Amino acid sequence: MHPVLIFRHSPTEGPGYFTTFLDRHGIPWRLVRIDAGDAVPENLNGVSGLCLMGGPMSVNDDLPWIPPLLALIREAVASDIPVIGHCLGGQLMSKALGGTVGANPDKEIGWADVRITDADAARPWLGEAAAPMQAFHWHGETFSLPPGATRILDSALCANQAYVLNGRHIGMQCHVEMTPELVASWCDAGAAEIATSDSPGVQSPEAIQTDLAARAAHLHQLADKIYSRWIQGLRK
Repeated sequence: MHPVLIFRHSPTEGPGYFTTFLDRHGIPWRLVRIDAGDAVPENLNGVSGLCLMGGPMSVNDDLPWIPPLLALIREAVASDIPVIGHCLGGQLMSKALGGTVGANPDKEIGWADVRITDADAARPWLGEAAAPMQAFHWHGETFSLPPGATRILDSALCANQAYVLNGRHIGMQCHVEMTPELVASWCDAGAAEIATSDSPGVQSPEAIQTDLAARAAHLHQLADKIYSRWIQGLRK
C-alpha cells in the first residue's frame, strides 16, 4: 500500500495516536514537516490518503505553504483520496473546499463533550453512539461547513465540531489524536494562553490533566471509530 501523507504544521502538534493507529493496522505513513521547512508535494502520486494535523496559526495567515496545501486538498478530494483534518487540519479542508474560517464565539481549551447532530451521517463513523462523547479541544477559530459537507458533531460552545464529505473525508475541530504526553506538553507550552483567557470554555492545566490516562483511553476509543472508517477508503 502507498503511504498516508501526514502534514505537521508545528513541532508540538505531531500525529500522536493517529500514527499509533496506522502502525497497528500495518499502514505506512510519511511525515511532511511544514514547521521544519519541508515542501508541500506538487502532487499526490504514490499517496493513499492525506492527513492534516493542528497548529497555532490561522488558515487566513499569509504563509507560503498554505496555498499549495489548499490546492493539494482539492486535488485529493477530486481524486477520491481520503482526507482527514484535525483542528487546523479541518479548517484547512473547509477553506480549500469553499468554506470560511473565523473566530469562534468562545475559545475552547480542555475536555468537553461533542454531540451527534446527524445520526444517519454519523453512523458509519461513530456507530450507534447516542450519548455525548468527550473530546479534547484547543482552538479560538472555527470553520463553516464547505459545500456538500454534512455536520455530524457539535459542542456546547462550537456549532461545527466535525463534518463528513462524500463518505470518505472528515474534518474535525476537536482533537481525537491526543496522547497523555501531548496533552501535558500543550498545557506546559500554553500555560500563558490559558492564564490570560476569560472564556468559559478554557480549563486550567490542572483540570485538563486530571484523570488524564483514563480520559485519553476513552478518547482513543472515539478515535478508533473515526480512523477505522477513514482507512477503508485509502487508495491501495
